[in-house]
Amino acid sequence: MALARMLIRKMVQNKWLELSLLMGLVLTVALAAGMPVYTEAMLTRMLVKDLERMEAGGLGHPGVYQIKAQMPGQRDEQRPDALAEFESYLKQEAEPGFTLPVKLAVTERETWSFEFKPVEGNRADAGANRLASFTSMPGLADHIRLLDGRLPSGEASDGVWEVLVTEKGLSTLGGVIGSVFEIKDKDLDWTVRFKAVGVFTKKSDDDLFFRDPSLGTWGKTFFIDDKLFEREFLQSRPIPLGAQIYYYLLDYTKLEVRNLDRLLDTDRQIREKTAAVSNSYSGDVNASIIKTVEKYPERASNLRTLVWSLNTPVLVMLGIYMFMVSHLISERQKTEIAVLRSRGASRLQIMASSAAEGLILCGLAFAAGPYLGLLLTRMLGASNGFLEFVSRASLTARLNGEAYRYAGLAAGASLIILLIPVFLATRVSIVGRKTAMARAGGAPVWHRFYLDVAVTGVALYGLRLYHNRLKTLKSFGLNKDMLQIDPLQFVVPALFILGAGLLLLRLYPYLIRLIYWAGRRWWPPSLYATLIQLGRSGSQYQFLMVFLIMTVATGVFSASAARTINSNVEDRTRYMNGAELVLDVPWQNDAPPEGGGGPERGGAPAETAPKPSRVHYLEPPFGPYAGLPGVEKAARVFVKKNAFFQAGKDRGQVTLMGIQTDEFSEAAWFRNGLTEYPMQDYLNVMAEDPRAVLVSRSVAEQKGVKLGDPIWIGWDGVDSRAFVVYGILDYFPSFNPLPASFDSKAKDNKPMLIVGHLRHIQTHLALEPYSIWLKLSPGASVKKIYEAMTEQKLEVAKVASTRDDLIRARNDPFLMAVNGVMTMGFLISVLVSFVGFLLYWILTLSGRALQTGILRAIGMRLSQLIGMLGAEQLLTSGAAVAIGVLTGHAASRLYVPLFESAFDPGKLVPPFQVVFDPADTVRLYVLVGVMITLGLCILGWMLSRIRIHQALKLGED
Repeated sequence: MALARMLIRKMVQNKWLELSLLMGLVLTVALAAGMPVYTEAMLTRMLVKDLERMEAGGLGHPGVYQIKAQMPGQRDEQRPDALAEFESYLKQEAEPGFTLPVKLAVTERETWSFEFKPVEGNRADAGANRLASFTSMPGLADHIRLLDGRLPSGEASDGVWEVLVTEKGLSTLGGVIGSVFEIKDKDLDWTVRFKAVGVFTKKSDDDLFFRDPSLGTWGKTFFIDDKLFEREFLQSRPIPLGAQIYYYLLDYTKLEVRNLDRLLDTDRQIREKTAAVSNSYSGDVNASIIKTVEKYPERASNLRTLVWSLNTPVLVMLGIYMFMVSHLISERQKTEIAVLRSRGASRLQIMASSAAEGLILCGLAFAAGPYLGLLLTRMLGASNGFLEFVSRASLTARLNGEAYRYAGLAAGASLIILLIPVFLATRVSIVGRKTAMARAGGAPVWHRFYLDVAVTGVALYGLRLYHNRLKTLKSFGLNKDMLQIDPLQFVVPALFILGAGLLLLRLYPYLIRLIYWAGRRWWPPSLYATLIQLGRSGSQYQFLMVFLIMTVATGVFSASAARTINSNVEDRTRYMNGAELVLDVPWQNDAPPEGGGGPERGGAPAETAPKPSRVHYLEPPFGPYAGLPGVEKAARVFVKKNAFFQAGKDRGQVTLMGIQTDEFSEAAWFRNGLTEYPMQDYLNVMAEDPRAVLVSRSVAEQKGVKLGDPIWIGWDGVDSRAFVVYGILDYFPSFNPLPASFDSKAKDNKPMLIVGHLRHIQTHLALEPYSIWLKLSPGASVKKIYEAMTEQKLEVAKVASTRDDLIRARNDPFLMAVNGVMTMGFLISVLVSFVGFLLYWILTLSGRALQTGILRAIGMRLSQLIGMLGAEQLLTSGAAVAIGVLTGHAASRLYVPLFESAFDPGKLVPPFQVVFDPADTVRLYVLVGVMITLGLCILGWMLSRIRIHQALKLGED
């Protein structure tokens, strides 16, 4: 108890430092615990969205899980026991193993197919024998609507079983209800008679009770009462079963990534047991949800790596913050530690005392951090961009064992960081402490051992390696499956920020000397005292400056990285679509229908109509599409992918694009800086001659085409015509100049493009379908455009909406992770830098109370003291912020372009462009201004409360 009271008393004496340290610990633990929670929540959202899109795309309900145990001819006595055991497994183990609510469970028993024929004297046609099977489905009556007749009885009437049939099944019976049929089979020792008493269909079109929504599967199936089937067909007089079908409808919206392993394991067990029940026949399990889920463990690993990597700079910054605060605490206790050491206390005892203090703080952080991480995860679910939030539903996030494991690791690592300054302080005796106080100053350890140079060198070496990797990816066109997210890709920029910041701090003392020397004759006493203070005790500000450099540079880098990734994803979507809305309109033509002619009367096959050498098209009106409400500009764009060209002796395959230059320049989207000259200049030059064409750089390099060269263009069935090359460009809207794949045998594999006049192509080559590119007015609604097309009966075969594609891109989990983590990192940097700034200066002023009192005693006014502290803040904090901004911009310019390696290299068009949003810079400058202003207000208030006699009395003590 005495030790506990001493620790509590010690912590209360440094309560502001301890609270600041606790804040850093809680944030660190929250960040570490929140990363697995955030990864799981993001993947869960992505998985559910993928399944929802599957259902919306007409691919069926993703929650269907169908088990079919194949059992043709099985009629042995052990069959009921085997089926009962299998069904018990499904009920007790498989259904809980799905980890999803079971919305519907249907058991379908089906006999093998038997030949049957009508009994003599019935109205049914007594022609050829027919094949059919019996099926039972418990609960069928609740999901059907009778079209004719009634429900069958559960008992045989005069030895005849009553059955239900579908409309298609009625035709199998010859269209007669009430006729009696009989089955005679050599494998049956009794005669089965039945009659259809009702015809049914589904009660509701959207009812998912039936595994076949069209009911077409049961065209040769007779449905019998399930209790009758169980009693008579399985137990009393067994009939050979064809299959047992278990149909489950799972609520996939409740699927969570944490349960994927259990779901996959359950699926594996079901397949094994189904095969065992089926004996020598193969069981069949059909589950679309499993096919989608199987690829998610790898995506989870990639996303987990990405999230950890993105958080690395923030964790480094928090580590520096905790070390700085712990260093401040140990600095205030160094004299006490030295005294204890001189009086016989061992280093282990002092370390144990500090470790107990750290355990209390880390224990509190471990208790509160995971819940804060959970709260941050739910908030980040509303992130729609960097520092942009929307009213989106919060993420489904829960704490798990992995979150607490990471929280414990973060708390343990933080405890080690807290003990490092204490360990260093225990090495100094009372004599050494007094000597160090008398000789305050000297270069920091990172400058003495040139750690700044080493760290910067490692970061630049990593930059070179990544540039070589990007060059390989772009030149070879490797596919996306060959890419892996490298954690060092995000660690290296943090190393560069730290190394470059320390390297610039090496020059800081020379800057102070330069300022002192430049104005030593004119500086007022307050500024002269400030420069003397900084020149003699500059090393005591190094921790604060390093901390501010890291936080500001990390904020700048995070902002730039997030803005760049978002901007380039949007640019790539707009570029590849070409315009905000792209419509493919059906054209009337004289092409024969696919599949050729049908059979002639009498069953003889018709002769296949000869395929015309050339298909003729009728151009639909363009004006109604251009005049749709909300459409600002419209352009006709013809694209022929398999055209060919000849330039001199060289021939090649090319994509031919036909445009109207005036329309195209107004409707198409194109980013500035992608070509040597503005795109408008190319189009203006091209407009002068109807034969003019623009060619891609690949055509010029691979075929030796130059400006002014004639070039012949055509395609299959169309004679070539002469054109003239008027321009060579690297990029053009919707054209991807990068190779789709790497072919080691091909000398040149880059795609090629030729752009010509649409009217000239239509006149001299052929009139074929083109697309309509639409530029929408600001604020125009795409939904209203669709509604207008429906009202005007304008046909559209295919639509590409850039806005819809952008929404899907923003909902991509990797992009959401980048935005969410970068936003959180920026906000944490702002908070921690503000707290660290105020804390450091308040403690510094408290330690210089004697000096401040003496200055007041010799006649310096309060305003001069505040001006002196303001100049000191400007030359330290202001310089650190300036270095941080400079370092952050440099890191962004060097390392942000490397982020494109995380995307498909075959679609890196247009190339990455580093983006700096002025709003982010303004936020940083506002933050710095508020920090300095608030700091000056607090310091001024503290200075006004210092009394001269108290300061002098403090000096005497």
